[in-house]
Amino acid sequence: MAIVPLPRRPLDPSDISGDVSGDFPRDMPCDASGDPSDAVRHWYENDLGWATVPGTPVHLITGLRFDVLDVPAEAGFAALRHLGPIPGPGSPVAVRDGRMWLLVAAGGAEEVPGLLEWLDWGGLDLDLTAVGTGGHIEAPAPAGGATGRGGMPQGTGSQGAAVWLRPPEPGREVEPSLPTMSALGGAAGTPDLVRVVDTVATHCHRVRLRRASTGPSETQPLAFS
Repeated sequence: MAIVPLPRRPLDPSDISGDVSGDFPRDMPCDASGDPSDAVRHWYENDLGWATVPGTPVHLITGLRFDVLDVPAEAGFAALRHLGPIPGPGSPVAVRDGRMWLLVAAGGAEEVPGLLEWLDWGGLDLDLTAVGTGGHIEAPAPAGGATGRGGMPQGTGSQGAAVWLRPPEPGREVEPSLPTMSALGGAAGTPDLVRVVDTVATHCHRVRLRRASTGPSETQPLAFS
């Protein structure tokens, strides 16, 4: 699976809310090559144990330690308000160019199509993508130190660069906190993947309906829930 194409509209930092705490190093030194991406890769691979894709910019491989739900940021923030500040204790969430990435347990992406059918969301264009085995996402910059309004890290590079709303914490195992199918077991208090997918799908659909009502008419029938 190729990386998910992302819209060009940048996310308004004033829309960002929620827990943005994290334990990032304040200084990310470059190695002898002087390439900052090498420090980023080192942080992910050595501090977190997450695999990356060779080359620059750094991308994180999905399907090994986590999968990703890629949704419109507007729908994602609405879903988080219903699920709680962040879906699961310590469950990382990132944003990039008007999109939100919610990390779920590895293998979750394979469950999403079946869950959407079971929850009666099948056949609708929800603008919801599950990225799992064979996929990858841009690595949000692990830039600690000063943060801007709403926790938007300052100096993250070009406009639209991926940033963490809820960063992973070095030294803390992330996987048990990620939403998963209840039958597979998870940490106490971790939202069930079914609930997360249903909540996110609901708000993706509402965003789509709102946009359709103000834009060109669409030919596909719309379901109401």
